[in-house]
Amino acid sequence: MLVVPLMAADKMNSLQDISLNDINDQPTSLKAYAGKVVLLVNVASKCGFTPQYTGLEAIYNKYKDQGFVVIGVPANDFAGQEPGTAEEIKTFCKSKYDVTFPLMAKVHVVGVDKHPLYVALTGPDSAYPGEVKWNFSKFLIGRDGQLLGRFESKVKPESPQLIKAIEAALAKN
Repeated sequence: MLVVPLMAADKMNSLQDISLNDINDQPTSLKAYAGKVVLLVNVASKCGFTPQYTGLEAIYNKYKDQGFVVIGVPANDFAGQEPGTAEEIKTFCKSKYDVTFPLMAKVHVVGVDKHPLYVALTGPDSAYPGEVKWNFSKFLIGRDGQLLGRFESKVKPESPQLIKAIEAALAKN
């Protein structure tokens, strides 16, 4: 994990104001999770990293009572590895991995149609700028809406560096 200065609080709070839709196509935003530590993950059903759903569900269940939430954001930007409809994605996640954490509607995390949330997370004003490189990239957002860390696809949900970052974020009030 890189250590760089955090963005100004006013820019970070805007992360919570960016509209997106949940997996049921209902409008929401990260404001719905204000006060929680959020692990935002771009997910895909047909990726070599797809088994990370197991670890994501495990850390969600372990820490959710302390104010932690995993949010899965399906994206079909890398090798067409999330081709399904919202219903197919929900069914896959529930039947194969018993996912109970929130899922959002499919978005683009790279390219000209990149969702505004990912523009903010990866743009030049971000604490961790640079394009998302593949499925299962992870962004850790603090209770106050500030971006605390970024973890690439190879970092498993149960990895010591990610667990340490989650626990440190949860310890902050």
